[in-house]
Amino acid sequence: QVQLVESGGGLVQAGGSLRLSCAASGRTFRTDGMAWFRQGPGKELEFVAAINWSGGRTYYADSVKGRFTMSIDNAKNTVFLQMNSLKPEDTAVYYCAEKRSGYRDYDVSGSYDSWGRGTQVTVSS
Repeated sequence: QVQLVESGGGLVQAGGSLRLSCAASGRTFRTDGMAWFRQGPGKELEFVAAINWSGGRTYYADSVKGRFTMSIDNAKNTVFLQMNSLKPEDTAVYYCAEKRSGYRDYDVSGSYDSWGRGTQVTVSS
């Protein structure tokens, strides 16, 4: 099993920035990739960004392309989500997730094996 702990959420004004972190521990040697998903008030869980464990490839939802950047520090088993130009519609609980199979789609929540508890991001207008 892999344990995931998110941090870095908070309240920010529209146009501002936040950096989320997700620290992974446990059996990370089996990890193929990591992702961020989010769930806004009254909304379904949606894909935000993903990265493969080597850090060579990243994937983004159209709604965040050009504003969000996902990165990884393999030495620290930590992934980051740099969020710039935040909008009120980015308000959500952000979850970190880990998957072990390279054959599963990066943007599907069912592909992921471990999840963090989430961190709240609130963007005021």
